[in-house]
Amino acid sequence: MTSIGEALVAQLVKRGVEIVFGIPGVHTIELYRGLANSGIRHITPRHEQGAGFMADGYARVSGKPGVAFVITGPGLTNILTAMAQARADSVPMLVVSGVNTLPTLGKGMGHLHELPNQQALAATIAITSQQVRTAEELTPAMDRVFAPFYRGRPGPAHIEIPLDVVGRDYAVATSNQEPRKRAAPSQLEVERAARNLEAARRPVILAGGGARHSGEILRDLAEQLDAPVIQTVNARGLMYGHALGVPASPSLKAVRALIENSDLVLAVGTELGSTDYDMYATGAIPQMAKMIRIDICNEQLARHPADIILHGDAKDTLESIFLKARLLQSGIRKGAERAAQTRAAAFEEVGPQYRELINILNAIRDAVPNALIVGDSTQPIYAGNLYYDHDRPGGWFNAATGYGALGYGIPAAMGAALADPKSRVICIVGDGGAQFSIPEIMVAVDENLPITFVVWNNKGYGEIATSMQNVGVTVVGCDPTPPDFEKMAAAFGIPFFRCSAEPDEVSKNMKCSALLTGPSMIEIEASEFSPA
Repeated sequence: MTSIGEALVAQLVKRGVEIVFGIPGVHTIELYRGLANSGIRHITPRHEQGAGFMADGYARVSGKPGVAFVITGPGLTNILTAMAQARADSVPMLVVSGVNTLPTLGKGMGHLHELPNQQALAATIAITSQQVRTAEELTPAMDRVFAPFYRGRPGPAHIEIPLDVVGRDYAVATSNQEPRKRAAPSQLEVERAARNLEAARRPVILAGGGARHSGEILRDLAEQLDAPVIQTVNARGLMYGHALGVPASPSLKAVRALIENSDLVLAVGTELGSTDYDMYATGAIPQMAKMIRIDICNEQLARHPADIILHGDAKDTLESIFLKARLLQSGIRKGAERAAQTRAAAFEEVGPQYRELINILNAIRDAVPNALIVGDSTQPIYAGNLYYDHDRPGGWFNAATGYGALGYGIPAAMGAALADPKSRVICIVGDGGAQFSIPEIMVAVDENLPITFVVWNNKGYGEIATSMQNVGVTVVGCDPTPPDFEKMAAAFGIPFFRCSAEPDEVSKNMKCSALLTGPSMIEIEASEFSPA
């Protein structure tokens, strides 16, 4: 007889799940009963937060939900940070947890891993949290947690099964899965949007993370409209090297000017959040004379009203607009000229220190073409988020925007490598952020993943120290002693390289690292913060 835990695993298989990240515990043993022979690959992180970040990186690259198994109590609380990052960046993630027996829930009786109300805690972050109390509830609960991954704005979902339920017999006929219908605007709305875009004289396109799987049609429409395309952090790579591309933050004055001088903005898959559009805390996003918004999430559309709202999938909606809009004479709107002027002004605006960091990023990209670059909160990533053009759609992502969780880069890079094992993954972390999750590197060793861990070592939290000094606060707590990374690499049993922060030196070491089949580490010796 099949148990409820085994049935859950079988349903994961049926829904296309290929990898589960998790650390087995006494409260999830019954989930593992069906895992060994299921065909699902199990990856064992060193911490549940790492499991969540791995699931996040896997989902971003594969386009499929990342799945994690965690124990009751500390397993769930440990993964909450990763769930919050996924919520901020609309990343599909499913967390499956145990929970204590039904008669004990909410009683405060001192059972192992007990929480006052675990499901309520998860529900504060998850898009949906479901508890399965009977065999009959399993399939409807699975339908509800998977629904947001394919309809509406994705994010983290949670399902929990009590210890006295997960091992019970499952003798319920599995219902058919709900069809994966995606929202779509009416043809009348699409026609109206197309006519407005045709009439605009200075259109601009804002591309967010929701557009990252729409690269070809986005480029085609931009060329048809002769419109510059500004890419937020999660959209970088969509217009690599293109004359209409503006791979720069809309928080920069130069980019804001391009937006505010336009007569129509087409915003595609972007929540217009402050970490992209107002990172300098001016209190307002750029002013837009007229806006058309495309988004899969009705709630997001309601938060920033637009003149024309198109509720639907980015790729499908762009294709519909492209078919409706008439081809205009190339160059009539001087789109390439406006984009070039903005790129030049934005690059100048970031300042000499960040320009040096951007040049290092360019050297990394050119040394290892078509790589996935996964970042943590560290100086080169901050610089790249302001201005950097990647050569692969969806190939640049990090946790330095949105929720902004330190420790993200190392485990997320592993999820990315598992999703696309044929690509080199480059993980850029600071010496401080690396210490949040450096044990997870052993997962890359276990799985022989092609990841180059690039440690930007400025011997502390250089960006925070600078920020404190800039506002007249005495710098305190920004100089945690880093470990000896060469010895750390030796302990992990991976090749180690060390170089200066000169682009040529970084490029040379990156090329050497890329020749290796498994993980390796490069330490870049950066300038240490020195109080003025």
